[in-house]
Amino acid sequence: MIENLTPQQSWDLMQSDSRAIMIDVRTKMEHTFLGRPLNAVHVPWKEAPEWLLNTDFVAQVEQVVIDKSAPVLLLCRSGVRSLEAASALENAGYTHLINILDGFEGALDDNKHRGNISGWRYSQLPWEQS
Repeated sequence: MIENLTPQQSWDLMQSDSRAIMIDVRTKMEHTFLGRPLNAVHVPWKEAPEWLLNTDFVAQVEQVVIDKSAPVLLLCRSGVRSLEAASALENAGYTHLINILDGFEGALDDNKHRGNISGWRYSQLPWEQS
């Protein structure tokens, strides 16, 4: 089963469980230019500009997360790709998967802008930018 947690709940889990690891599944461009949560491991689920599925995603995560019972938190821009990636890891035998609701940038506001109503950055959780 895949659990859904808010960014704050995800941060709290990462602070309380040293085995927890966050996988940032956004594209390289998003990860580099928009910023990223501190200590997140970047393993893209899809890659721009064609948005092709990373067929090595599971194998790349397996190199980072050996213990398939450890909490694995997945983050994307808004919480959609991370849920897809979590499903792939569930099929590969991972048992404690967390989708971070609203992702790094959050939902669109009335002006179709992200980052103003929800998400990791909006929650003022630790992040860095290149």
